[in-house]
Amino acid sequence: MLLKRATLEGIAEGRITLAFRRWKRPTVRAGGELRTSIGVLGIDAVDRITESDITDKAARAAGYPDRDALLAELNRRPEGDLYRVALHLAGDDPRAALREQDALDDEAVVAIAARLDRFDRSSRHGPWTEAVLRLIADSPGTRAPDLAASLGRETQPFKRDVRKLKELGLTESLEIGYRLSPRGRAWLAARDSEG
Repeated sequence: MLLKRATLEGIAEGRITLAFRRWKRPTVRAGGELRTSIGVLGIDAVDRITESDITDKAARAAGYPDRDALLAELNRRPEGDLYRVALHLAGDDPRAALREQDALDDEAVVAIAARLDRFDRSSRHGPWTEAVLRLIADSPGTRAPDLAASLGRETQPFKRDVRKLKELGLTESLEIGYRLSPRGRAWLAARDSEG
């Protein structure tokens, strides 16, 4: 479930507590969590509703001035069932703290290398992790399609791979493109000092 920057800011400030979506099948579930750029959102409820269930008050809780504005947005994509999602900011994204951990001892360097090696071995297109990390290090803020093309890869699979690196705290997403996190820079530096 993607949320606009203004919506995320409203959630962080406590002004926005609802989201409305049209889905063939919900992409979040009650009790689940959603990682975003502002932190982890807790999903309190996911209810299938009808348009008549939407009030002006509910629309305002979703960041819209009124019911009509919300319905106009929802009806731009009329396919799927209508859902109301209750959510709140549950806490910081644990990856944010992980990204800042740049004091890597030998054990951490080996553990990261082992995870990256597993990614490489299970890849359909061969080893990729170190090449992608070095590309991001050399080209921070470059659009994902441009990075992917420079490696002769399709954009979506490339982005999935970068998300794997992000899970390890090695990269971070920017408004456009990516950059290495302090942890990612430390791991590459440790790798370079080995050779």
